[in-house]
Amino acid sequence: MNKIVTSGKTIEDAVRQGLAKLGTTEDNVAVNVLEQPSKGFLGLFGGKEAKVELTLVEEPAPVSVPTPNRAASAPRSSASVIEEKAAGSEKDPYAEAASFIREVGVNMGLDVKVEVSHGKDHTVLNISGHDLGLMIGRRGQTLDALQYLANIIANRYSDSFIRIVLDAENFRERRKKTLEELAVRLAGRVVRTRKEVTLEPMSPQERKVIHSKLQDHPEVKTYSKGEEPNRRVVITLKHSK
Repeated sequence: MNKIVTSGKTIEDAVRQGLAKLGTTEDNVAVNVLEQPSKGFLGLFGGKEAKVELTLVEEPAPVSVPTPNRAASAPRSSASVIEEKAAGSEKDPYAEAASFIREVGVNMGLDVKVEVSHGKDHTVLNISGHDLGLMIGRRGQTLDALQYLANIIANRYSDSFIRIVLDAENFRERRKKTLEELAVRLAGRVVRTRKEVTLEPMSPQERKVIHSKLQDHPEVKTYSKGEEPNRRVVITLKHSK
């Protein structure tokens, strides 16, 4: 079997499932997005799952990338853009990741700008523009998927591992504050009711926010249970000594 079609809530989920079934890694496959995830009723993300086709390849063949202003160019899937990034070049990995995000924005009908900000442990690509809700998605799921793909592209152009955090309209900080407020509120409920609370599935980064916020709480503790991508945080009372 050298080709497989899989589905998932996000492009990342679909690709991960396909890699598991093929028993290989991202470097050995060509990814083609057949269907983008779409919003459901009342704008909820996940109305339609992403569908991708993974094909085993021996070596990635270089593909020329059309210039953004080429006339009559047809929209391309985000994974198609990845396949056009040829490994082994001397291009700047951060510039290539930023270019990918801008091209995705064009395919979504958005005119976006991407600012690159280097930090000690990671580099932030901050997206700015109008109507960025589509690129952020429900609870940042679309932004997380794009971040995953941007990291793949950047690391194909880098000899050492680099980490990119994708942000839009300061969403990451706003989401962090929302999660911290939620953690404090639910911890209070656990103390009042003496019953543990299980949160909805979250990404590892979001679970870390909950754990960090409540790690010094005098009456409750947290732990995670379940398997990815449905792993959840549980808030419960500390055992009495």
